[in-house]
Amino acid sequence: MDSRFQPRFLVYLTTYIMKFQIKKSIYILSTIAALGTLNACTKLDETLYSELYKDNFYKNRTEVLQGALRPMTHLQSWLAPIRGDGYYYHAEMCSDQVAWPQKGRHAFDNGDHIRQHYHTWTVNESRLTNAWSGMWTGLGYTNAAIEDLEKVDALAIGMNPAELKTILAELHVLRGFHYIKLMDMWGNIPIVTQVGLPKNPPTASRKAVFEFIKTELETYVPQLAPYSASLVGRIGQTGGYAMLAELYLNAEKWAGTSMWDQCIAACDKIMTGAAGGLGGTPRLAPNLTETFANTNASAPEALFQYAYSLKNGFVWDWIPLMGFANMSEALGVSYVGNNGYVVIPTFFNSYAENDKRKKEWFLFGPQYKYGTTTPILGSEEYTGKPLVYVNTIRRESEGDLTTEGGMTKGEENSGARFHKYKTGLTADPNYRENHFMIYRLTEIYFNKAEALMRKNNNVATQEAVDLINLSRKRAFTDADWEAAKYTTATLTMDELLAEKGREFIFEGKRRTDIIRFGRFTKGAWWDHTPTNDVNKEIYPIPFRQMANNVNLVQNPGYTN
Repeated sequence: MDSRFQPRFLVYLTTYIMKFQIKKSIYILSTIAALGTLNACTKLDETLYSELYKDNFYKNRTEVLQGALRPMTHLQSWLAPIRGDGYYYHAEMCSDQVAWPQKGRHAFDNGDHIRQHYHTWTVNESRLTNAWSGMWTGLGYTNAAIEDLEKVDALAIGMNPAELKTILAELHVLRGFHYIKLMDMWGNIPIVTQVGLPKNPPTASRKAVFEFIKTELETYVPQLAPYSASLVGRIGQTGGYAMLAELYLNAEKWAGTSMWDQCIAACDKIMTGAAGGLGGTPRLAPNLTETFANTNASAPEALFQYAYSLKNGFVWDWIPLMGFANMSEALGVSYVGNNGYVVIPTFFNSYAENDKRKKEWFLFGPQYKYGTTTPILGSEEYTGKPLVYVNTIRRESEGDLTTEGGMTKGEENSGARFHKYKTGLTADPNYRENHFMIYRLTEIYFNKAEALMRKNNNVATQEAVDLINLSRKRAFTDADWEAAKYTTATLTMDELLAEKGREFIFEGKRRTDIIRFGRFTKGAWWDHTPTNDVNKEIYPIPFRQMANNVNLVQNPGYTN
């Protein structure tokens, strides 16, 4: 096998190897370790997984990589948009960009999505409980791998000690990433670094968690290898510095202290190429499609990506949430969806008509069978009639043409749909080979621009304008660009937030951004009215977890 693809290949296969070939060793260890960190949901003794595991694994470099990559295979279960109960769901469904409205007889789902849109969730949300469990399970896998690999004698197994040190640094950074997302959602959470210890970990303040993450990342990110093709699907320095940039950008909200200069410095590490990159220094994609295409494994804008591959049996199954029932006909593909996520009308309206993103990243308007002018027909409210996606979410089939609609008033054609990642036709040799972009260079441009503006009393500097224009220019023709580009007068903080939303639609970033900009609890959009409740900026710790761990303290504003 070509050595350039070996690490990515291991990412794909680790899931299957861990489940079958060595299920009596690492898989059992990791599972028990993860459950042990779920705030003592179960009481397990270490003797259940000690000697058998230690005597029969980590005998060579391949087994070290298998153990180290197990936490990465789990990452996709809660981070990527593959199911409706992970981090992604909670980062998007409460924001001002996308929603999952009821559409006739479909998608009421116990009112889960409605409560997300209205910010009326409770401590008993099953999807929130699943997100907590999935994310802490991933942290458990990571802690277990760190503990195990710290005991490995590299020379004794014929491995380069420097490589083992780099792999351990990667796991520490992955632990920091888990904590960034856990802190983002719940704020005040336990800090757990050992498997099963303590049995009932106490809640730490968000500031304390922030300081733990900061120390973890600042210590280990410089020890990572520069990002390169051999690290696709893993964490190199570009991913690590992107995490630091995110941490510093949100420091004022998360820890009460602004860190704009540190954010700028982390961004510069990436932008100058000092942290590596795919093909050299990372560069912006020249168009709107390259970074999300089914060839994006080598996208030069990628900084940290989750590696998927249909060819290797580990496909990114985002289709059910994002797609619609007739998409196989419309796109020439083999999959269908469940008509879930739609774009909120007020946000879709924020794109100018000549903004190319409005055409490239959404399915909108009349839908035709691929390569023809034959209309696709509806199957619910518009049975036998052409299916036309509209920028409204209301009962138009029943004559409602005047109201703004609402979360319970959707139809099968309500709202623009997701089309940012394009899988290609079934005959395409790279069909469904798309990787999920966790961090990409454009985000670093936006982060640096925001930090520059925050430092300048929320007024745009020319450097900030130039950074955002480099990204925005891809969305307009040369003829339209002069009127579309920003100046120091037009790039206000409100406009920066709006443009970041347009650029990062569907990428799981929006909740964090609108909280940082003060819009989350005070903003109004479509069917959402402001709660003016600052407590809603973090989620409640699920009731089940509170019941299982007497040392947890519920977040302010919530009752068990």
